[in-house]
Parts: sequence; C-alpha cells; structure tokens
Amino acid sequence: MKYLFILLIFAVTALDSFAEQFYVNPLVGNDLNSGEKSQPLKTILEAATRINSNQEKGTSTIVLSVGTHLLTETVLFSNNKYTVKDRLIIRAEIMPDDEGWTPQQMPVIVTAVPLVPGFGGMEGRGIQPEVSHVTIEGLRFTGSPDYSYMDEDNSRRSYPIWRDGKQLDDLVVTQCLFAGNIDVLPLHVGVIANGYGLIIDHCVFFNCKNPVVFWKSEGQAGSGNAMRYCLVYGGYFSGVWTTDGTNGDTFEFHHNIIANSSTVWVREKGSTKQYKAFDCIFSDYNHLAGYGSGPLRGNNPTSSDFLTMERVILSGEILIEKDQSKANYLQLKAGSFGSDLGAGLFKRNR
Repeated sequence: MKYLFILLIFAVTALDSFAEQFYVNPLVGNDLNSGEKSQPLKTILEAATRINSNQEKGTSTIVLSVGTHLLTETVLFSNNKYTVKDRLIIRAEIMPDDEGWTPQQMPVIVTAVPLVPGFGGMEGRGIQPEVSHVTIEGLRFTGSPDYSYMDEDNSRRSYPIWRDGKQLDDLVVTQCLFAGNIDVLPLHVGVIANGYGLIIDHCVFFNCKNPVVFWKSEGQAGSGNAMRYCLVYGGYFSGVWTTDGTNGDTFEFHHNIIANSSTVWVREKGSTKQYKAFDCIFSDYNHLAGYGSGPLRGNNPTSSDFLTMERVILSGEILIEKDQSKANYLQLKAGSFGSDLGAGLFKRNR
C-alpha cells in the first residue's frame, strides 16, 4: 500500500509538471517532424495547431531558430489552459542576454497574412494569443510588405501581435524588436491588446506608427499594465497609446525613452484616467499629449494635465547605433545620452 501511494504521488506530480516544447526552424524544418530540436517544425502555425489540440495542463514552449519566419496566415492560440506558472512561451533560441548574442541571431517574424476587413480599412494580424498567461520574448518583428493607405478614410494595418479578448490577462512581451518603415514596410502597431496585464518590457520600437496600444478591458478585475525600459524611436503617430481600459492606478510607466516621435502620449477622446511617468526621457517630439481619432485622423494635441511626471527629461539628443555589426544595433549608441536609464533589449550589462 505504501508503494502504491508513492507511485500515485509521483504520477500526480508528473501530471502537474507536464510541459510540451516545439522547435521551429524555417530553413531545415518540416511540419511533419516531431518538433524536437533534432527534428524541428517548419512553421509557427504548425506548432500552434499542435498546442491548441493538446488539453493537458502545463507549460507550452515554442523555440524559434535564427532565420526568417514568414506568417502567411494568422497564428491563433485558442487553448486557454495556462496559469501564471505554467505559461505559453514563444521565444528565441538565443536570447539578447546570452553570451555572444548578435542582432543577426534574432528570429525575424514577417507578417504577410491576408488582410481582412477592420475598423477604417483592412488589417492583418500576425501572432494572436487568445489565451491568458503568455510570454513572447527575444524576437524581431517587421512591418507588412504592403501599402499603408487605401484612400482618405481607409488604411491597411499590420499588427504583429494582437489580443482580442477583453477578459484575458497576463501577456508579457519582452526583449523584442519591432522595426518598420513608413514607405515599404509599414508597421501600424507593434502590440495591440485588449484585456488586462499587458507588460511591455525591454523592447525597442523603431519607425513604427504606434509601438503599443493598451486597449479595452471588461467584465472582471485583472492585473495591471506596464511599459518599462523601452526605447521608442521614430513613432510617426504615438509613443504610447492608452484608453480608459488602461487603469492609471495600476499602470507602470518608467525608464522609457520616446524620441523623434510625433506625439508622446495618445489617449482616446473622452479619456479621464490619470497617469504617472517617472525616470523617462521624452525628446524631439511634436506634441507631448494628444487624442487619437481613427486610423487616418490627426492626433489632436491636448493638455498633458492627466500625466504626472517625476524625473522626466523633456529634451536631449538621442543617438541610435546604425552599425549592424554592433550588439546594440538600433538601440542607443554606447555611452550616449540616456544610456543610464537601461532602456533597450538588454536586461543585464554587456
């Protein structure tokens, strides 16, 4: 009886610790493979299909190799079985803080999905985690190889990461690079998420129209949102976008640099929330605050009286490293103004 009890405890423990892991390599992978490191899959979509069909509780991890991962349809995660401890993780095989990491080792996600009708035009969603407790880390996202505008009232919009569910919680995007170009690879919003607990941490947004939109939430209490240690450069609409679904009382905003951007902080019209920013640099902007009003409308400058700022610098030249051989490519030049804030991809000193 004693040994049966021990076996039972072992079985329950093993069940609790179940974890699935899939390696994805677009060069040598095959979607008929097992997904082990020695037999990687070819596409993120196939990994998502397998994860969505597995009802066993536990962590699911997708490890992406160096290379270009082309999304030709939206990668939807719908198996909402995760917890704070047992998460859905989509990560690079080599992370920015790993020894010897270079920018060329970041997996590149290209969103080239068919566009579907959306508000004010057409939209394409890349990775869509319709589940709670998700971490996306160490990846580079490009804009869409499409044109931005259809006519005066409609646009085409690329959303590399999108979450629709207004009651979902806990989405962490960390150490990711979002890089676009207004003319040839427009990136409308790097991360747009309904729900709660959107954490944007140590990310770089380079020439994106909007880096992140903290969108709508409803139906229940959830964890707070945060944007911290991020570099936004060349945001040609906003540096951050919040709505009344973003609770100002629980919104962390600190150690961010927003530079060479149109409007630093955009809110929806009618927003009444109060926010606090500390230990930040806002530099070389057209407007400190504004209201957003649709995909093609102006960002309507407003007072910044909703925003309490502590130790926030409102001027200074931000220098970006353009040498692709450097580890800090598309980040701050080493030792330049703002480097002491720690904004950028690295969580440890290099």
